Formats: sequence, structure tokens, C-alpha cells
Amino acid sequence: MELETPWVEKYRPKKISEVAGHEEIKNRLQAYAKQASMPHLLFAGPAGTGKTTSALALANEIFGGGLEGNLLEMNASDDRGIDVVRNKIKDFARTMTLGSVPFKIIFLDEADALTPEAQNALRRTMEKYTRTCRMILSCNYSSKIIEPIQSRCALFRFTRLPDSVIEQQLQKICKLEGVESDQEGLEAILYVADGDMRRAINILQATAAASKKITKEAVFDIASRARPELIRNMLSLAVDGKFLDAREILDDLLLVRSISGEEILLQMHREIENLKISSDKKLALVDLIGEYNFRLVEGANERIQLDALLARIATLR
Repeated sequence: MELETPWVEKYRPKKISEVAGHEEIKNRLQAYAKQASMPHLLFAGPAGTGKTTSALALANEIFGGGLEGNLLEMNASDDRGIDVVRNKIKDFARTMTLGSVPFKIIFLDEADALTPEAQNALRRTMEKYTRTCRMILSCNYSSKIIEPIQSRCALFRFTRLPDSVIEQQLQKICKLEGVESDQEGLEAILYVADGDMRRAINILQATAAASKKITKEAVFDIASRARPELIRNMLSLAVDGKFLDAREILDDLLLVRSISGEEILLQMHREIENLKISSDKKLALVDLIGEYNFRLVEGANERIQLDALLARIATLR
């Protein structure tokens, strides 16, 4: 199977109406496209929820597909200093527009990576060249965007996509690519993706390249994730005080399957709600997992820390 074209790009919608989910946001964007007019926009939300796709689809509809010379697409994580705002962005913003639309669009992805100095320079550029240029800023955390920029933009908050929306897209791609899948395999992708459409499609493509059929086992192997039932079993054993049995499962995840400690903690956190234990114990587990996640982030040895976590869980009463 060819992997030259990532399926994420191959099946990226060209129209706002084709974007998955976010019906209210799509209605607002379609109104801008119909009027061929828009204010500065700020898209905020988790990765893989359609921010870039929506921005490109909006630009495509406003300019009737003629994006050359009318759209500047940049990633702020690559160019995050004040120089890129003063030079590249400012030069594009003040040049004349092409075609009948009276403004051009600058799409600045991962805008929360811009330094505060660069954001302040960008604020002035947005104000000075608003007649000839509109900006779409995309970020994961709107709190990292300075307030003067937020006040100049119409804010759109993207949320994680429902599993039903992602599953529908996966089934469509499987049909178009001739990929065989079963329901458990698709559900495994939904579990790993956790509302991230981009991750779901990438996992689907990677699994299809390595396996003739999209199955649960193939998905978890490709994604390097533990099966949810293994994590639940490990937690249940630890809560019951069976430390050594729980540790055997942990060693299998760390040493045999090579799953990172942070990934195991994230999955443990997700599975707490599925445990048949009291609310007080669930609260205690959340508190412990948060503490040990901080330790791993600070650079502690993951095997020792996860062993210690299981030991603490085993002593909960």
C-alpha cells in the first residue's frame, strides 16, 4: 500500500460543509464565506479537532479556490520571534490584494508559540493593515494569547470530536481505500485517538499498511498503547492489595511492550471511572496519578515511580 500521500491531507475537506462536526462553528463560518467578509479570527482547541481544516476551507470558499497570492500559511512554532512578524507577516499584509475580494488572509497556526514581544508586534500589524489583510490565528490554549489580540478577534472554541463523527469518517476512508476493518478495530482507534481526528486517520493508515485487516490487536500494536482491559486489571489488582500481581502486568507493559510511563499513567487516569470502587478511592487514585505524573515530567525513573505508585495504591484503605 502506498504511503506517499498521508490520508490526513488526501481527505482534507475543501468546503466548510464537509468539515466533520462543529455544526455551530460551521454555520458561522459559512456566513462569512457567503458574504466574502470576515473579522480577524481566533481558533482555539485541542489538536486534531479541525482548526486548520476549517481555516483552509474558509479561505478556499472566500477566494473561490484561488489561494495563490491571497493566503499566507505559517506555523508559529517554526518562526516564533518578533522578526517574522516585522518582516514576513507585515510585508504580506501591506501588499495589494489579488482578485475581487478586498483583503488577503494570513493563517498563523500554533499562534500560542509566539513570544510576548512577537504578539505585541502582531497586534499592531492586525490593527494597521485590517483593510487589506485579515488574520486567522490557531492555538491550543487561548490563555497564551495576549488579551489585546483576543479582543481584536472573533473567538471560535473547538472541542474534541465525538466518536460517532470520527467513526463515520474512518468508515468512509476504509471504503474508498478498500481497507477491511471490524468494529472492534475501529473502536480501538477511537479509544487511542480520544477525539483527535488527525490521530485517528494516521493510526488507520499506519495499521492498514502493516496489517491486511484493521483489528483491535493490530491497532494497539501500531499505536503502542495498552489494551484498556489490561490497565483496568492492573488497577483492580493494586486496589485489592495484590501488589506483585499488578507489578507483573506493569513490567509487561514497560519492558515487553515498551509503552512509556507517561502513556501508562494517562491510560490509568482514563480507566479510573470504569473501576468498581468507591468515589473516595477514585478521588485518591486521581490525586496519586497526578502526583506521580509530575514526578515523571520532572525526570524521575519511570519504572521506580510506577512501582511506587502501585505500592501506594495497594495500601489505600
